[in-house]
Amino acid sequence: MENYLTSLLRSLGIESGTVAILYWVIVLTGIVLLIYCSRILCSRALIPFVKMLTRKTETKWDEILLNEATLRIMCNMIVAVIIIALLPFVLSKESVIYTFAARLCWVYLTVVSVQLACSLFAALNLISTEAERTKNHTLQGVFQMLKIIAICIGAIIVASIVIDKNPMKLLAGLGASAAVLMLVFKDSIMGLVAGVQLSANDMLRPGDWITMPKYDADGFVVDVTLTTVKVRNWDNTISTIPPYALVSDSFQNWRGMWDSGGRRIKRSIFIDMNSVAFCSEEKRKELIEKGYLSADRGDKVVNLTAFREWLEEWLHNHPSVNNKMTLLVRQLQPTPQGLPLELYFFYDGINWVPYEHLQAEVFEYLFAVLPEFGLRAFQAPSGSDFLNNRRIPSHLY
Repeated sequence: MENYLTSLLRSLGIESGTVAILYWVIVLTGIVLLIYCSRILCSRALIPFVKMLTRKTETKWDEILLNEATLRIMCNMIVAVIIIALLPFVLSKESVIYTFAARLCWVYLTVVSVQLACSLFAALNLISTEAERTKNHTLQGVFQMLKIIAICIGAIIVASIVIDKNPMKLLAGLGASAAVLMLVFKDSIMGLVAGVQLSANDMLRPGDWITMPKYDADGFVVDVTLTTVKVRNWDNTISTIPPYALVSDSFQNWRGMWDSGGRRIKRSIFIDMNSVAFCSEEKRKELIEKGYLSADRGDKVVNLTAFREWLEEWLHNHPSVNNKMTLLVRQLQPTPQGLPLELYFFYDGINWVPYEHLQAEVFEYLFAVLPEFGLRAFQAPSGSDFLNNRRIPSHLY
């Protein structure tokens, strides 16, 4: 092509020196026009055509994988290939300028290839978060590590192109610096290993509610990356935790409660043991009339027994209590503060506000109904108690 174009210019009576200049200008102009046309063709024809094809398919992964950013990077690769292919028509292969330009083009092609790899890894990560089989696995750290590997390989290839050395020799030289590399990428490597363990053992998922007092974390997991796990706390602050800390240290995951649909309430009221006694005949009839005691009970009824049995029945009939889960009222070991009567049951839901409302409603009602059974809740005496009982002169207060 070069000889044909040169002969054509000389046949027109153009001098040899001018022929060389005109040849270079014509070829360079042709290359620029070809690059411009290829970019126009890609942006206005190829990219819209591929996007149209992906929209027509029933699957969604092809739209994510062949997104517009990825397609534009591919178009940039086409431009780099065109420049490398046509560069010998502009410059002589023996010239220093050709060597410099060729290396620059190969460096550009390598950089674009790394960008394409990173874009594909980001798309695969997005696909994994939406796929049914992998959406509960924390794979973002794995794809981030793959990006780092791609960038490192690209950097080695670029360095080998610039200094004109075999990339394998550079890798062999880096092997001697493995200890330094391990130190530099220590957190990334530990994060990758921890991420694989968290995913393989299904210990953590984005959206889980976790509690980790050591790092002041109590809230929902919003992001799991190669080096950090971000937790949005209930006060809307963000706690960042190293992934390997979740493997080496202990943390509490509330996913089981969330999946079960029931939230446990486990609290005690302290009964004054001096108020525990047999019900008198009048008290027994009164409890029967008010529906607190069954009529078929015998004469010897302990008021605390009647209260405990009524309380279990009342909780079973409460509309906000989950009857499919454990429900019991039990006594704990007596203490100097009284006899603990523990309520162990589950709210029929998981939301925090109604859970707290139910808990308050139950115990407010219990404290109000205790005197109906002749029982008292234990409370340490205060100054007003001594005043009312006139045990000490009031002027001492």
